[in-house]
Amino acid sequence: MTQSKLLKVLAWIVILSMSGCNQSSNSSGRESSDWISLFDGKTLNGWEQKNGTATYEVIDGTIVGTTSDGSPNSFLCSKKPYDDFELTFEVKVDPELNSGVQIRSMTRQESVGEGRNQLAGRVIGPQVEIAYGDENGGLAGFIWREATGDGWMTSNEEPVKHQFFKKDAWNAYRILAKGATVTTWVNGNQVENVTDAGTYNKFPSGFIGLQVHGIKTGTGPYQVAWRNIKIREL
Repeated sequence: MTQSKLLKVLAWIVILSMSGCNQSSNSSGRESSDWISLFDGKTLNGWEQKNGTATYEVIDGTIVGTTSDGSPNSFLCSKKPYDDFELTFEVKVDPELNSGVQIRSMTRQESVGEGRNQLAGRVIGPQVEIAYGDENGGLAGFIWREATGDGWMTSNEEPVKHQFFKKDAWNAYRILAKGATVTTWVNGNQVENVTDAGTYNKFPSGFIGLQVHGIKTGTGPYQVAWRNIKIREL
């Protein structure tokens, strides 16, 4: 083999070797994580209910949560915790009902008082709001710190009503959680982009939770439904 041919062969070996390293790095890196479905469309495998007595069932490829008379907030929670991720789903909710999706959440380990929200076992953590509001708009996509007493986690002094959420229709959500920053979209419209180190320090990782809000005795029943729930770890 001539020297020039040998150099060409060695060059190709180096190129192929570098390509293989890059592919290996990309396949193992969290930035390139594939999308996975959190809901198989048929069962509630991978989920468990926490708090409340609302019911969750699979109907026509959707998870349907139905209120229970007088029940406090109920949550259907992923068994796996997540820290940095991108989450997408579609949701439809009765206009009379308030709902939400917990992110990086947990159950309170010890009671901190006598109130219902202060007891051990209570779901706590950031919750992305799901609600129609009224003809003047609503707060869908803003982030409420469930049962922590800290109120809204927002880049503004207070959340500002908008009309991105569609009544009696499927609504597309996108949630990007990376470090202390959480960004949310409703039907392609950015609602929130907030960095909150304090909340992140308290809730760096945790389950995804589908909330059916509690209702007063003698009201309802109301329903909320989710479909196409997908997540990509970062």
